[in-house]
Amino acid sequence: MTARTMARTGTIVTVAAMIALAGCAKKKPAELPPPPGPASDAGNQGPVGSGPVGNGIVPGSRADFLQQVGTDTVHFDTDHSDVNQEAQGILTAQAKWLVAHPTVRVTIEGHCDERGTREYNLALGDRRATAAKNFLVSAGVSADRLSTLSYGKERPVAMGSDESAWAQNRRAVTVVPQ
Repeated sequence: MTARTMARTGTIVTVAAMIALAGCAKKKPAELPPPPGPASDAGNQGPVGSGPVGNGIVPGSRADFLQQVGTDTVHFDTDHSDVNQEAQGILTAQAKWLVAHPTVRVTIEGHCDERGTREYNLALGDRRATAAKNFLVSAGVSADRLSTLSYGKERPVAMGSDESAWAQNRRAVTVVPQ
């Protein structure tokens, strides 16, 4: 082989390797997972072996949680992550339900209003979710059944730039799977 043929072969091998590796490049993950389905899906199946009871709601399901507890959401004051008296009442009811359903695992989402930077709101949302989790743990729920996730200001429930919308968006949501 001549030097020119060897150089050409080396170039072809290098280009082929680069093409092969380009196909293996990691794809950029989505920034946020898709939102959960509607909170009122009462027809979904619950844990294996369970079935609907008299009212058609599966014990241990999201619909059962909402019916028994009343709400999956607690609200916070501006720039705060402390659990106020109203939130304590709601979280106490959630803890009672979770203790009664020891196989159910939940995710607690932290949310903020639109004000502030993305980074600040992600951190504040994390503090809110963690505060709700810590309250549930102190009320007897096993910490390994609770995970937290912060969305910051990325998933508002109320659109608008006024106190009413902001107050609705400053929250922690306990998400019970179907």
